[in-house]
Amino acid sequence: MGQLQERYKNYREPQKFMEAGVYPYFRAITSKQGTEVEMEGHKVLMFGSNAYTGLTGDQRIIDAAKAALDRYGSGCAGSRFLNGTLDLHVQLEQELAEFEGKDECLCFSTGFTVNAGVISVVVGRGDYVICDDRDHASIVDGRRLSFARQLHYKHNDMEDLENILKTLPYEAVKLIVVDGVFSMEGDLCKLPELVELKHKYNCSLMVDEAHGLGVFGREGRGVCDHFGLTDEVDLIMGTFSKSLASIGGFIAGDKDTINYLRHTCRTYIFSASNTPAATAAAREALHIMRQEPERLENLWNVTNYALKRFREEGFEIGETESPIIPLYVHDIDKTFLVTKLAFDAGVFINPVIPPACAPQDTLVRFALMATHTEEQVERGVQALAKIFREQGIIK
Repeated sequence: MGQLQERYKNYREPQKFMEAGVYPYFRAITSKQGTEVEMEGHKVLMFGSNAYTGLTGDQRIIDAAKAALDRYGSGCAGSRFLNGTLDLHVQLEQELAEFEGKDECLCFSTGFTVNAGVISVVVGRGDYVICDDRDHASIVDGRRLSFARQLHYKHNDMEDLENILKTLPYEAVKLIVVDGVFSMEGDLCKLPELVELKHKYNCSLMVDEAHGLGVFGREGRGVCDHFGLTDEVDLIMGTFSKSLASIGGFIAGDKDTINYLRHTCRTYIFSASNTPAATAAAREALHIMRQEPERLENLWNVTNYALKRFREEGFEIGETESPIIPLYVHDIDKTFLVTKLAFDAGVFINPVIPPACAPQDTLVRFALMATHTEEQVERGVQALAKIFREQGIIK
């Protein structure tokens, strides 16, 4: 037996939950993404998706992707740096830059590679990168890849952040990186306070809008626009895999920083460029999102209804201010169990356990789309309330 086989032969944590019949991962969907999907032979309400605009099955987006496939082929066979740039990529970048109120934009093949690549290269030796301790894993990995000194502050604790900034050289490059909307808990970053600290301590600021795009701000521009602070944020990151119904990501900022990233960011220049179909799909989704403001209105109508109902039923939902609603369980085994029981009852939700949260803060994540109805939400709430009461999680 080889070294790796010897090391990992005893890794059986997933098998423990498989044997208990509550393993929740890698379930195969056999239909289009939507508010209801076919999965393992039966239909379930989908409350585990990040498709906040509800556009993943929209025929206009499917047609745009098909047209790009016919015109450009299935792939680009190279990186953006060399032979992989299409006029389609350039058009999307220009539109996203205008949408986010920045000079320029770069599109990547995934959102993860945006954070991993950008953070690792914009700060280096002698610099500092400071993150919220609940930032997304891609931010954490980007921080780890950087040669900058890595620091983090307690979640949304501006006093803790300021105590850190006080110790750092005023003239040093200091990049604060934060999620606009925290993907598990659903709460927002304290952007006004972050901007104040940015100016007080001579920092730069990067905001990850993965879960803010399509949800907050004018036409769904995100949390930076929601607070009216776009001009105060140096770099804005976003993804296509959520509200924009595709796969990929982008970074938007001033022309000089984007020029630097265009020529030095390893996950950009050494990754194959995003497929024509995925790029066209994201662009069409952006157009629809801007042209149909009723989607944002519908999303907030069902979100507010769900928040009200979960509170009425006695669920612990934390500080969420978004369509991401955490239903706290505070027990890993019970988190898996309620996920399984919900699936059996026709409701798909996502379990959240370490390392995505602290061991004492396990939860199931209930997420909403603009295409959900109040009737669907009510069915979900009632099914989950029954399960949580039976398990002694709520009264």
